[in-house]
Amino acid sequence: MAKGLSAQAKLKKQVLEQSLCTGCGACVGLCPYQVIHADRTVQLFSCDLQEGKCYTFCPRTSVDFDRIRRILYDSKDITAQIGAVKGFYLARAADPHLRAKAQHGGTVTALLQLAMEEGLISAAIVSGQNEEGEPEGRVIDKSSELIRYAKSRFTVSPTGAAFHQMPDGFGGKLGVVATPCQATAFAKIRTSDIEGYAKGQSLGLVIGLFCGWTLSPEKFKHLLGQYDLTYEKIIEMDIPAGRSVLSLKTAGSDVEIPLSEVDACVRTACRYCVDSTAELADLSVGAARYGGECCEMAGWNQVIVRSETGAKLMNLAGAKGVVEILEAPAQAFDALKAAAAEKKKKGLKAITIKTGSAKKLLYLSSDDPVVKAYLKG
Repeated sequence: MAKGLSAQAKLKKQVLEQSLCTGCGACVGLCPYQVIHADRTVQLFSCDLQEGKCYTFCPRTSVDFDRIRRILYDSKDITAQIGAVKGFYLARAADPHLRAKAQHGGTVTALLQLAMEEGLISAAIVSGQNEEGEPEGRVIDKSSELIRYAKSRFTVSPTGAAFHQMPDGFGGKLGVVATPCQATAFAKIRTSDIEGYAKGQSLGLVIGLFCGWTLSPEKFKHLLGQYDLTYEKIIEMDIPAGRSVLSLKTAGSDVEIPLSEVDACVRTACRYCVDSTAELADLSVGAARYGGECCEMAGWNQVIVRSETGAKLMNLAGAKGVVEILEAPAQAFDALKAAAAEKKKKGLKAITIKTGSAKKLLYLSSDDPVVKAYLKG
């Protein structure tokens, strides 16, 4: 009987050639056959393996979300809009120095530092840049160094590759900071039933980031050139609440670029995403935006606690005084769910337009209960 396509060939046909690659790096670092170069996944050599991890772990190959939810979360916590919710809070780092150095409230960095100092994780994988200014995953094993990576860059780093490159005999637990697509890849790794593969057990903590889209570094650098800027000179990036601009801070000046111009730099893969809150993480964190004219509680984060692991860390952070925690108002929760629902509808619409069918949904299953709910809508 003739063999079908190899895992690598299917990955190329179904993901890379369809502009669905998110740049997460989940298919890289497993073997010498694939690498990340200039934010692109490059297949260096042909591989005939029929069931390769490169294909299995990719967040844009078929994902059994229902199975993953059953394994990682309590069924009573599942919501259609934003996934599992054990708790929903406003939070910020208690340390004002950390808040000043971090994006918004600094909650992610504070939680990672605490997890490392308490021995819950031995190291954390975060987003960094190489000497050419290209995104890369960084493994950090000193809590004091985490503050250097506290700012958002609006690009995706191949953190999956950094995870795969960790030695199989790594004795401790790893924490990762993940966008929604990365969190999906790590969830596939954590729940893998591949015989003989146990590395996913080293993932002790996944902190997800709220995300509407990420930028293609190549396109974004071209746009910056029109403003006499280079990516390396940017100190801070943000989208001010209630304003349709991307605000850039450099050592010399501040520049605002209309989001209408930035939109051309958004990764194509982001158009087909239905997850804005990193639903497959232990905790998910984003800027606090709700109510009033400014739609934001400046300097605070919204935090979704999803798993037992996330609840334990959040409770510990409150008890230790590392993070200031407030019960979030109902209007914030409702606003977040509404925004997440719109992302699902928009992503599903783009997918059905691309495939021409409500039954062929790329990496999603038309039988998934959440997908069904939003296809009807």
